[in-house]
Amino acid sequence: MRAEAEGDGKLGMLLVGNVGVNRVRADCLDFKDIRSLRRMVFQSPGGFEATQKGYFYQGARQSEIDLARKVIKGDRYRPGEVSLWFFRPDGPCPETWFNQYNSGRFKSHCFFFPTYSSCPSVY
Repeated sequence: MRAEAEGDGKLGMLLVGNVGVNRVRADCLDFKDIRSLRRMVFQSPGGFEATQKGYFYQGARQSEIDLARKVIKGDRYRPGEVSLWFFRPDGPCPETWFNQYNSGRFKSHCFFFPTYSSCPSVY
């Protein structure tokens, strides 16, 4: 979570955590057969780019472990509560991204969610 969103603060990291947990829960679209957080982080293609490409190699601090536990226990935050994707655009968030709808922006990241019919297990 820190690798992807440290600059967006605690809530930004929680939102990225929501996306990760949602991907494990999803069993749809790009996330079929992803059943663990580790597999989700290193999914290729997909996964979390900062850790996959070696941009980030620091261990988690206790504060980040505590944040991760919150999302693993089920805490969900807008706009990431049912999102499966996020990215950091150079400008405004597009309405859709690869046919997924924008659920909102938090600081530098835009979040996108699937339709209920394409991925009901996220809801």
